[in-house]
Amino acid sequence: MSLSPQEKSLRHLIADKIVATPNRRISFAEYMDLVLYHPQQGYYATGAVNIGSEGDFFTSSHLGHDFGELLAEQFAQMWEILGHPQPFTLVEMGAGQGLVAADVLNYLYRQYPGCFAALDYIIVEKAAGLITKQQQVLNQLKLPNLPLRWCSFDEISDNSVIGCCFSNELVDAFPVHQVVLEKGQLQEAYVTTVTTEGDEIHFGEVTDNSSTPELNEYFQWMGIDLYSGAYPDGYRTEVNLAGLDWMKTITNKLQRGFLLTIDYGYSADRYYLPIRHHGTLKCYYRHRHHDNPYVNVGQQDITAHVNFTALERQGELSGLQTVELTKQGLFLMALGLGDRISALSASGSQQGQAIAGAQDLIRIMRRRDALHQLIDPTGLGGFIVLVQSKGLSQEKARSLKGLMIPPMA
Repeated sequence: MSLSPQEKSLRHLIADKIVATPNRRISFAEYMDLVLYHPQQGYYATGAVNIGSEGDFFTSSHLGHDFGELLAEQFAQMWEILGHPQPFTLVEMGAGQGLVAADVLNYLYRQYPGCFAALDYIIVEKAAGLITKQQQVLNQLKLPNLPLRWCSFDEISDNSVIGCCFSNELVDAFPVHQVVLEKGQLQEAYVTTVTTEGDEIHFGEVTDNSSTPELNEYFQWMGIDLYSGAYPDGYRTEVNLAGLDWMKTITNKLQRGFLLTIDYGYSADRYYLPIRHHGTLKCYYRHRHHDNPYVNVGQQDITAHVNFTALERQGELSGLQTVELTKQGLFLMALGLGDRISALSASGSQQGQAIAGAQDLIRIMRRRDALHQLIDPTGLGGFIVLVQSKGLSQEKARSLKGLMIPPMA
């Protein structure tokens, strides 16, 4: 008796897809899309995703309210730069557990009521499991006339958004093609079923010619010569074609305003260094990382660093202008994180002089540590912030507070 799709494990569903293809294989990008985003059993679609200090990974928003509040400071200024539009639309793409949205909305309501009153906050989220968690968090907000809704990109009209589209650690989770240099030829990695032990299915890889000419064209576009002799045989790396399509989609939705992309990654010349011969693909399971995407299927996160040169160039081809490429630490310091650290230090000193309770001092020390983690150049502070704009003069676009020279803490 055959199992229904609902009764089959994710491994079985992927194996069925592999068997149904003429060559009994799928690209790694297809495999990664299935294990992360399968509508019923993918990592992000189910309750398997575990974000936070004790989970598979954590983001800036898990270090307190400061990250979202400082972004809200930038959004409020964007509203002013754009001439106080009604509505002022914020589109958060890939909102995780909804923590950034909650902090932004709360802060704008308290500190910038005019901006909050004009706000139309849209969350674009592909994963059903995360939408459920976001709704649980955001339904707890006790704010009047909460300007919040969930939409797909298809439900947002082209050329309609006046405001800012933004993401934090989203593009690194887009499915990537994996390519391998073999005997002077660019080959692509494909996933196949290698063994079946009882009901247990295992996956392996084969390499063959690229599934699309876009892969070779991508390296030519980036100015990366894989055939120069500098790259060793077996050199392996990733190509994020999905990120280019994403950039085109956003540009079509944005009429006037900004695109803010925060993630970890490199420029193309650093991403595709010959010494980085294993690529950047990583798997995260219970707060540990490894490099085997064929275990813990549907139970672990899989990511790859972002090629920010590709996002810049695709944005420019699609109608955006690059405003600035900066580091998260500098961006947050310019938005006032240094002032928060200074105020916290002063508070701690006063508390100490008053012989405050141990719990108060511990709370202050933990928050100060969290703030420093946000700007640590070897960690979150080293993340890249790409600012792009549309329909604005370069002078106006560059007047963003987050791009000013930050004061020292």
